[in-house]
Amino acid sequence: MNTIKNIRGFTLLELLISAAISVIIVGSALSVYLAQHKHLIIQDQISDMQQSVRAGMEELATKIRMAGYNVPSGINAIQAYNTNPDTIMVLYDTDVLEGVDIDHAMPMPSAELRCDDDDLTPLQDGDWVFIYDPSAQVGEFFLISHVQYGSGHIQHNTMPLSRIYPTGSTLTRIDRVKYFIDNTTDANHPRLMVQYFSNTPQIYADNITDLQFRYILSSGATVDVPPTSDMIREVLINMVSRTERADETFQDSYRTRSLETKVKVRNLGIN
Repeated sequence: MNTIKNIRGFTLLELLISAAISVIIVGSALSVYLAQHKHLIIQDQISDMQQSVRAGMEELATKIRMAGYNVPSGINAIQAYNTNPDTIMVLYDTDVLEGVDIDHAMPMPSAELRCDDDDLTPLQDGDWVFIYDPSAQVGEFFLISHVQYGSGHIQHNTMPLSRIYPTGSTLTRIDRVKYFIDNTTDANHPRLMVQYFSNTPQIYADNITDLQFRYILSSGATVDVPPTSDMIREVLINMVSRTERADETFQDSYRTRSLETKVKVRNLGIN
């Protein structure tokens, strides 16, 4: 007997129903994927934001603790600027230059510095050095143009000093570091900047929108700008960061994080 086979296919209605169901399934899967993908992007931005504010806060706390270390008397080791966002400048000795002083008085402010019996190998051309007269308790930074290691002479041809320094004036490698917020170069990406001396500022942390300092003095008062750094006992720091991109589903557009800490200074007011 010949076997009769059913060769009927799907009807057009069945195909349309199948296609509609497939579209619904694919659409649902795509919607879930897009939602998860957006969630992952937001979480990455939040993670980056938290890392930036923590790194910036740790850097500031470390440098503020160093403020005043081996800085000569009469020199402000912390310079405060209530500029909203605030700015701070910190000075501390790097311990790379010890026991170096001038063996001959300078005849004029542009004269080279003669340190005949001292080891100048830690210094290089282009270094910033702090010269200090302990008798007058005054000093200043200058840029070295050339070091003569054999004779122990230091030249500063591009930067005459403001005064004539006498024999016994000391030389130290004091770092002068400035921290501030740059919100003008790229308004959509404010940054925490660090600047050593007059060098070009460098980006330390991205998407930092605000920085505020307050200073607790030896009297117990809390001020925005201290009269002198020797009166500072603690520094209150508040830093705010935000995500790199705006989130249209978030009520404030950008997600933000605020971090606050209190730093006790170690080297100020010890005299």
